[in-house]
Amino acid sequence: MKSKIAIAFKNCKKEKRTALITYTVAGDNTKSNSLKILNAISKHADILELGFPHNTPIADGGQIQGSSHRALRNGIKLNDIFNIVKKFKVYNPNKPLIMMGYFNLIYQSGENKFLKNCKASGVDGLIVVDLPYPENKNFAKKCKKKSIDFIQLLSPTTSNDRMKKIIKDSHNMIYYISMLSTTGGKLKVSPKKILQNYNKIKRINRKKNIVIGFGITNKTIASLKKADGLVVGSQLCKTITNSLKKRLNTAKVLDKMVYNLRKKII
Repeated sequence: MKSKIAIAFKNCKKEKRTALITYTVAGDNTKSNSLKILNAISKHADILELGFPHNTPIADGGQIQGSSHRALRNGIKLNDIFNIVKKFKVYNPNKPLIMMGYFNLIYQSGENKFLKNCKASGVDGLIVVDLPYPENKNFAKKCKKKSIDFIQLLSPTTSNDRMKKIIKDSHNMIYYISMLSTTGGKLKVSPKKILQNYNKIKRINRKKNIVIGFGITNKTIASLKKADGLVVGSQLCKTITNSLKKRLNTAKVLDKMVYNLRKKII
């Protein structure tokens, strides 16, 4: 069976446009609200990332930490996250969904059990922030056997030699971290420089799908639309925070926001 992530990129390239990838935290601010948000934004996003909340994040900035805090405060568990994915996939079976988080939850669950639950619920890919290459090779192989894409990470400090090895071992998507910062930080490098780094990666293997994340906002997204895909996360989490404070319908607010983001990269 062909990867749904690969199909999404193929469809975007046919339409000569950049893939829009959204990130929200599972269970923010409740399980039911999280599902409503996924259903709403899936109409405009090409690929969805769903973070599993963690109380000691190493890469998440303040906005995503706030989303995680709300979800954890309301008692979200790993099985709840799988149930959210399963319910989402009932009505959106072909929409690619990637779970993103930290290895501790996978380790505590047991790698094989975790992947079995991923497959059963309909997870299409995994990003494990604190499981770098080459330590992730065995786990990545297990993912591949389950037809789950393991998404490798690259950064501005990744050497050319290491980059070649990571790209060679990657599946259907590679995540380029645009700057040395936590998520949601102000863009510290120019879009021009980010695209230069991106093009250097693409020259190694043009067939691989490379997405850019960290610092992608409503203001910067249009200037980076030459990439295969762009990830918007912290801005969505910030919007959820503001919507909850104002007691607005978060799913409707994010529906409109993601629709406008998509228009900027077409």
